[in-house]
Amino acid sequence: MAQTVTAPAPIVPPPVPTIVPGKRVDENRKIAGDMTQLDLLSEPPHFRKGGGGVPLSESFMSSLYSLSSNILRTGLTMLGIIIGVAAVVTLLAIGNGVVADARDKVTANGTNIISISAANANANGIPTPDSTNSLTYEDALALQDPQNCPDCAAISPEIRAGGTLIAGSARTFAPIYGVLPSYAEVHSYNAVVGTFLVDEDITSNVQSVALGATVATTLFGEDDPTGKTIRINGNSFKIAGVMEAKGGTGFGSRDNAVYVPLPIASAKFTGNRQRSTGSGKSVNGIDIKAASTESVGKAMAEVSDLLNIRHRTRNNTPDFQVTNQADQIKAAEENQRTQQIFLLVIASVSLLVGGIGIMNIMLVSVTERTREIGIRKAIGAKERDILTQFIVEAVLISLLGALIGVIIGVSSSLIVSATWKRTIISPESVVLAVAFATAIGLFFGVFPAQRAARLRPIEALRYE
Repeated sequence: MAQTVTAPAPIVPPPVPTIVPGKRVDENRKIAGDMTQLDLLSEPPHFRKGGGGVPLSESFMSSLYSLSSNILRTGLTMLGIIIGVAAVVTLLAIGNGVVADARDKVTANGTNIISISAANANANGIPTPDSTNSLTYEDALALQDPQNCPDCAAISPEIRAGGTLIAGSARTFAPIYGVLPSYAEVHSYNAVVGTFLVDEDITSNVQSVALGATVATTLFGEDDPTGKTIRINGNSFKIAGVMEAKGGTGFGSRDNAVYVPLPIASAKFTGNRQRSTGSGKSVNGIDIKAASTESVGKAMAEVSDLLNIRHRTRNNTPDFQVTNQADQIKAAEENQRTQQIFLLVIASVSLLVGGIGIMNIMLVSVTERTREIGIRKAIGAKERDILTQFIVEAVLISLLGALIGVIIGVSSSLIVSATWKRTIISPESVVLAVAFATAIGLFFGVFPAQRAARLRPIEALRYE
């Protein structure tokens, strides 16, 4: 009789236990959620050979990911750095332009011009009767003698005043220079229409005038004013010619001035009614053209020796001052450097505020990413890896802000140059601004990075 074979009973898998909601389950779900959001942690970290830690490139990419995850907050954090760097670049460009303008203005007539001006003889800076306008026309005549100043090629005494010029219905105010014909030679200043003052104007007390380029355009437009008459402070003057444009703005520009014979200026515009060649009369300054650039030093020594004798200088305190272009350029640069330092201090405050903002945001970031730090440490990251990542983030914030600030600063400088004042953007100023901003980010990012690196993995993973 055949035996019946019974089929085995099917294997039924045990029922899946019901997951009871609880604190541990919630924590696991949060960790899993964090892991899915961290793309850079989806793969095990790559370590350098020999246990050198996480490569810098991976820290860099992780920092970029972290910064890009909240662009608005990153941008606001950069704001202080952006403003500070833009201000530094713009202010330095304007300052460089001012110094360059001063240098061009001083050297426009050559590099062998010497200027003599009156100086106070007392130590406390208060003018005294024997020190104010201590230079005279006789001093200029003495300097013209080749035996007294062999290295002086040309001498030009000057009287300076100001007055109202009227030509028909046109009116303007301009500086008035009382000069000799040698003024044109000393300053390499030539007439483009008509002539400059001539010797006959001086010897015959002719009331002639040469106009600066801007004054001529203001009063006569494009017309040739040669031979026409204008009134200066109520006195009639015949126009001898129009001078070439030298550039510059304001009363310091020769284009905005008019030039009359020195004796006429002494009689009409200084209150001295005696018409003469100016002998014994005070002048505001004397300009000298040295024989060559190499002989400027010798000419200055000769001028000082002669005037010390003529003015009977006592106690080595002369009542005059002798300078050349190099001295004037140095004074202008020192003055501008002082202003730049003051303005840069103000701009640096913005950088410091930006650094504080970086520290504040990095501390908040450490708090928000405590669990991420714990995960990194749990899978093998060392303290120096966490430290490197957060320092890189701080430096990236400051560096990106600096680059944006440079772009804004350069653009602002170009706008200022096109609409207002000459600017010169130097590569040194850009490098200085970027380096300082990066140092700010590094300095203020160290503390948050250390705080993140010192977190314990267990406490970080349990952080709510």
